[in-house]
Amino acid sequence: MAGKKMVALLFVAVLVVFGADQVRSDASDHRYKDGDQVPLYANKVGPFHNPSETYRYFDLPFCFPAHMKEKKEALGEVLNGDRLVSAPYQLDFLREKDSEVVCKKRLSKEEVGQFRAAVKKDYYFQMYYDDLPIWGFIGKVDKEGKDPSDFKYYLFKHIHFDIFYNKDRVIEINVRTDPNALVDVTEDKEVDVEFLYTVKWKETNTPFDKRMDKYSQSSSLPHHLEIHWFSIINSCVTVLLLTGFLATILMRVLKNDFVKIRYAHDEETAEDQEETGWKYIHGDVFRYPKYKSLFAASLGSGTQLFTLTVFIFILALVGVFYPYNRGALFTALVVIYALTSGIAGYTATSFYCQLEGTNWVRNLLLTGCLFCGPLFLTFCFLNTVAIVYTATAALPFGTIVVIVLIWTLVTSPLLVLGGIAGKNSKAEFQAPCRTTKYPREIPPLPWYRGTIPQMAMAGFLPFSAIYIELYYIFASVWGHRIYTIYSILFIVFIILLIVTAFITVALTYFQLAAEDHEWWWRSFLCGGSTGLFIYAYCLYYYYARSDMSGFMQTSFFFGYMACICYGFFLMLGTVGFRASLLFVRHIYRSIKCE
Repeated sequence: MAGKKMVALLFVAVLVVFGADQVRSDASDHRYKDGDQVPLYANKVGPFHNPSETYRYFDLPFCFPAHMKEKKEALGEVLNGDRLVSAPYQLDFLREKDSEVVCKKRLSKEEVGQFRAAVKKDYYFQMYYDDLPIWGFIGKVDKEGKDPSDFKYYLFKHIHFDIFYNKDRVIEINVRTDPNALVDVTEDKEVDVEFLYTVKWKETNTPFDKRMDKYSQSSSLPHHLEIHWFSIINSCVTVLLLTGFLATILMRVLKNDFVKIRYAHDEETAEDQEETGWKYIHGDVFRYPKYKSLFAASLGSGTQLFTLTVFIFILALVGVFYPYNRGALFTALVVIYALTSGIAGYTATSFYCQLEGTNWVRNLLLTGCLFCGPLFLTFCFLNTVAIVYTATAALPFGTIVVIVLIWTLVTSPLLVLGGIAGKNSKAEFQAPCRTTKYPREIPPLPWYRGTIPQMAMAGFLPFSAIYIELYYIFASVWGHRIYTIYSILFIVFIILLIVTAFITVALTYFQLAAEDHEWWWRSFLCGGSTGLFIYAYCLYYYYARSDMSGFMQTSFFFGYMACICYGFFLMLGTVGFRASLLFVRHIYRSIKCE
């Protein structure tokens, strides 16, 4: 009951946090009168193919507004690399403008070089108008000759804003550049530029609460949905065939084993019957694993990450992560991870005490550092890279202080409270068979029964069930696609859990049948091996499916994906071990243990 109350309180706390997070820093209620100023913020610029490599809008020598004002941002927006400042354009409600001059300026050789380098890398800009995202390219490359030295680089100097409204609300905004209004920035020489913009207003019947739908429609187009459903059907068929095949073998073998046991008991010749296979090692199968403190810490961290994932899915399914809800996902990850640290402390310490561990404080420290440690080291390195590049991905000192305070004042105390509750739970490890004093020697096994070949076999099946969906997730996280079909993603996640549990149980049985009783770590490693396959997919995606380049983008991609895959390793490893433990307890309850 206490566990259910804890989860219920956690869910209420998360909803309260996100209810507050939806309040925008603008005082505007999105209703305007004729001539009212509508907030327009310039966000960032960067190479189109390098989504992590973004810079402040005014790092490029654009026209400055008369009054520069920075928008206060929430934690998730800062983590997302958003740095909103006043844009140089005035788009007042229902006021049309035709070729309005923003500014006239003479670009120096250095500024021309900056623009040329940006155009060469396909720089785009992003802005927010009344919280609606707009983006466009800053220039174009004219590839007249085959030789790159013959290429011409042009800067767009005239932007057209087409704005749709419904009564007193802004519904939609589109931006396009005039292909004829160009500035040649090919050569290193001073250039005179007159930046212009045009504003057109059009009425629409689209209601205000539907204005974000157009951003999610791209992922809900019929041909995209067909691919997603094909992915699920493919996963289900693969799962049914392979798991059905394994289940048939497993049930037949187990049935034969149990028939022999019952026959032996009926004939009262159990003592004379020579035990073989998994029955032979009943005195060793529940012998505690080596490095039990690390094992318990891994289970605690894996359980916490599993809980975090479930809560993220709940928030996604109720519509919190609608397109361009800036930073909501990052805020969710930070807040829920902090609030669920008590689960990690409780799970790790209670299991460690069940394994007759004595130094529970050290176990608790290990639990707290097992996932956060590598993540913190990766963050330090990547944040340093972002600072060197002066990119918006570099977190300000104030944000780092906030995260440290969250970890110190929320995560750590909850971890300790969970650990104390786990220590005082006084739960005993439920082993159906008594463990012998001395471990039995494991017979020589063929190479394919080793840990690494078994991990390869265990990881391939769950990975094959999710790899089609992985492309869309990668294209959303590391590209500019929008992913909104969370229900399909949730189904794929359930399939992943089922397959991971089943394949780990099957391999654990075959391991025990070969009289290898060291199954604890093996089941965890086999369950988590899907994380290694996902990281291998990262290599394929980077080189074959994306156009990412440069040291910063490469280090961000592989650095943060390593942390994500490590999190998957811990989470799925926990699922694999828990499933195997249930299975092993079940089959050993069915035999007579001396």
